Amino acid sequence: MNQRQQEVRMSKMNQRNLDLRNQFWPDLSPDQIWDRKKATGFTTVPRTIPHFLRIMDYLAPKGKPVSNTYLALWCRSFDQYVLTIDNPKELAFESGFGGSRMESPWRSRMKILQELKFIDSKPGASGPFNYVIIYNPYRVIKRLHEEGKLREEDFNALFVRSQNIGTKELQ
Repeated sequence: MNQRQQEVRMSKMNQRNLDLRNQFWPDLSPDQIWDRKKATGFTTVPRTIPHFLRIMDYLAPKGKPVSNTYLALWCRSFDQYVLTIDNPKELAFESGFGGSRMESPWRSRMKILQELKFIDSKPGASGPFNYVIIYNPYRVIKRLHEEGKLREEDFNALFVRSQNIGTKELQ
């Protein structure tokens, strides 16, 4: 599908959704929904991120889910997917940890993400995860699948969803 065809398809989808919204929620005020075109403070999120997060948690040791930690990192990233973490406590909190020792479970989740090669890190003044890069999750998952580390149903579901949204990352 070329660029023009994609634009026409998106325009039709947007209009369809607007028609549905107007039909089902006729009294909806525009300020009641979030408009990414007018808002600031957002990042691009792949439509397949629920699949990524599910796969990560499956791969993590039992009782040590990593998806919230990964999502917190993603939400702080920009187009280069390099983060400078000056305040690990803040990231630990955003990842769902609390209390006086919140950094310890956060660091353990970061280690798991690094061992799985979803991220890499370099130490600095703020600790072992002062500088972090987030790798392309499609590539990481494709490699893990080729190594036989994924459940077939998880990979297949991601593959089909990625085909439905038009990405060829897993081919």
